[in-house]
Amino acid sequence: MREIGIGLIGTGFMGQAHALAYTNAASVLGGSLRPVLQRVADVSGPAAMAFAAQYGFRSCGTAWREVVADPAVGIVCITTPNTLHREIALAAASAGKHIHCEKPLAPDAREALEMTEAAEATGVRTQVGFNYLKNPVLKLAREMIAGGELGEITGFRGIHAEDYMIDPESPFSWRLEKEGGPGALADLGSHIIAMARFLVGPIESLTADLETVVASRPESKGAGKRRRVEVNDAARLIVRFARGCRGSLEASWVATGRKMHLAFEVSGSKGSLVFTQERLNELLFYKVGGDPRHAGFTRIEAGPQHPPYGRFCVAAGHQLGFNDLKVIEAAEFLAAIAGGPAAGPDFREAYEVQKVVDAAVAASEAGGWRKVG
Repeated sequence: MREIGIGLIGTGFMGQAHALAYTNAASVLGGSLRPVLQRVADVSGPAAMAFAAQYGFRSCGTAWREVVADPAVGIVCITTPNTLHREIALAAASAGKHIHCEKPLAPDAREALEMTEAAEATGVRTQVGFNYLKNPVLKLAREMIAGGELGEITGFRGIHAEDYMIDPESPFSWRLEKEGGPGALADLGSHIIAMARFLVGPIESLTADLETVVASRPESKGAGKRRRVEVNDAARLIVRFARGCRGSLEASWVATGRKMHLAFEVSGSKGSLVFTQERLNELLFYKVGGDPRHAGFTRIEAGPQHPPYGRFCVAAGHQLGFNDLKVIEAAEFLAAIAGGPAAGPDFREAYEVQKVVDAAVAASEAGGWRKVG
């Protein structure tokens, strides 16, 4: 098994998820490439040192350019705030390094396209962190829709709601800076947009309403001085899909009580599917017809019959988790780098998601419907 060096930039929540994913990818799912945790960088030197010690990176520092320049690094993982993605990705592509970048890819579609074209020009492989799409039951849902088991698709309802920004005294952060993107629509909405595209296909046009619920926040924890919030806390979109059906998408980081309500309902002439990330090992399926006494949704439970669940656990009902989906994401990316088919979502797909985000912002500002792209 050939080794490939992992260079990680950013040691926060998603940095930890990437470190765990590449630690486990080869041992759980195999493949011809074995990732080696080579170098980690963070703006905080102590944080980089602690992270390197915890996960076993061979070297660490505060300069992200050293990660990109390291000849032993073959994959650059970007888990920094959104405003830094572009510069790092362009440098990595120029250096011929494969790139695994967290979502949203960029603050707007213009930057996302620049990153996409740079990577495609140099031929490097790219992966964007929409790891919820790696859920085996989501792949089953896509197969069922594509296979006609739901008949003609008549509607899609999707939502990604959490409450981590509900406290008005929660201090101002990079997530609230307009330069980093349009708030909850980009941070959470990109996930449900990606999921809608994954299941039902491209979004052709839309109208949207974006709302800022908390108008200002303290400059820092406990500070008396406050900063005006310029991004949205909630977004509501009505969309038309290219396949002909319509739907609604919603994103909110001020949905009280919700921790991970990434959910959808897709309806068709022969049946429907319902899913929520809060019960990520279940898919509900309703089928038209049959004995009306037995009518209702059937619960499909994830198990070894839904690959690659069985590589993690041989028993159904024992559950996969968030970090397992990240392991699948990393393993599929490694397989693509080794010459296998690209599983994505890659930079090009993330650019398509960003076009929907940009269209929603424009529609909310001007009113009316907007074509995507």
